[in-house]
Amino acid sequence: MKKLHAFTFFLEFSKSQQIALVALLISIAGLQALYYRVLALPATKPTMSKWEYVSASPNKDDPFQRKSFPIYPFNPNFISDYKAYKFGMSLPEINRLRAYRQRNLYVNSAEEFQQITQVSDSILQVLRPYFKFPDWVTQARKNSLYPSKNKSSAPIVKIDINQATAEYLKKIYGIGDGLSERIIQARQKLGAFVSMEQMNFIWGLRPEVIELLKINFEVSHVPVIQKINMNTCSLKELMQIPYLNYGNAKAILIYRSKSEKPISIEDLPKIDQFPVDKINIIALYLEF
Repeated sequence: MKKLHAFTFFLEFSKSQQIALVALLISIAGLQALYYRVLALPATKPTMSKWEYVSASPNKDDPFQRKSFPIYPFNPNFISDYKAYKFGMSLPEINRLRAYRQRNLYVNSAEEFQQITQVSDSILQVLRPYFKFPDWVTQARKNSLYPSKNKSSAPIVKIDINQATAEYLKKIYGIGDGLSERIIQARQKLGAFVSMEQMNFIWGLRPEVIELLKINFEVSHVPVIQKINMNTCSLKELMQIPYLNYGNAKAILIYRSKSEKPISIEDLPKIDQFPVDKINIIALYLEF
C-alpha cells in the first residue's frame, strides 16, 4: 500500500518533472558505479622508455639480468637498445648514432662508428668483434682508394677529375652509384670543374670523402672559361655564373649602380647575399 502511495506521489509530477527525476536517479547510479570501479583499479606505475627500463634495473629478478643472452654478429647501424646497454654504451652515444641514421647515412667501419658515437676505445674493442657489415661494403673497402698509412708506399698518381669515369670515382671509399652520378652531373652542369674545391659544394659528400677525392684527383688542365665582366654584364649574364642565383645577381647590379668606382674582387664580400663561402670559385668565372 505504501509502495502504491509512493508511485502515486510520483504521478503527481508533470511529465517533464518525471523525466528530469528519472535522469537524475540514473546519473547518481552511474556515478556511484564509476566511483567503485575506479577504486577497484590497481595503482599505476610511472611509465619508462625501453632504454630507461634496460639501463636502470640492476634487479636480479629482471628478465634481462636473469638470463645471459648470446650475442651474434650484427650490423652496428641497427644496434638495439639492449645490445647497446650490454656493451656499456651510454644514452647520448646511442642517440648520436640514431641522429646520424636519421640523415639517411650509414657507418661503414668500426672507426667510423666510434667517430659518430664517440664511444671509448675500450668499448669499441669489445664491440668490434661483433660488427658485421654488408658484403658490398666489405668488398668496396678492399677495392677502394684509401690513404695508406705506409709512408714508404709509392706516390699517388692523380687523375684529372674532368676525365674520371663513374667506375673510377666509385673506387673512392664512401662513393657509390648515387654519389658518382651526382659528381658527373655537377661536372656536366658546370661544363667542367675548375678547382677541386668545388667538391665541397656537391651535396652528400662527407668531409672524409672529399679529402680522398682531393688526394686521388686533380684539375690537371684548367678549362677555358668564358669570363663575365662584373662592371658591364647584364642580369642574364650574371645568372650564368655557377653558384649565383637571381637574388645574388640582382644584388650585384644594385651594388654596382651605387658604387662610385668600378667594382673589384675586394668588393664581392660587401655585396648583400653574396655567397662568400664560394667566392674563390666564383672569382674564376669573373673579370673586372
